[in-house]
Amino acid sequence: MDSAGQEYLRVRVRAVPEDGKANAALEALLAKGLDISRASVTIVSGAKARLKIVKVQGPAAKLAGKLPKLALKTDGVSV
Repeated sequence: MDSAGQEYLRVRVRAVPEDGKANAALEALLAKGLDISRASVTIVSGAKARLKIVKVQGPAAKLAGKLPKLALKTDGVSV
C-alpha cells in the first residue's frame, strides 16, 4: 500500500529493463503465477515506469482465488 492508500502487488523480475525485457518477464511471471496463458496478461500503462497497470483476462472465479495467494507468496515464482 502506498502513502495514498492505493494497494498494489510488488513484483521483482531478473530481466533487465531494456527493450521491453523486464515488462515481458513481468507478464510471464504473472501468467505463470495465475496459471493463465501469457497472452492473457498485458501491461496497459506504465511500460517505462516502475508502477504499472496490468490487464489480466481470464475466468473471474479462477483469478479471484489465485490473486490473493500470489500476493502472499514469499518464495516468488521464477521465470
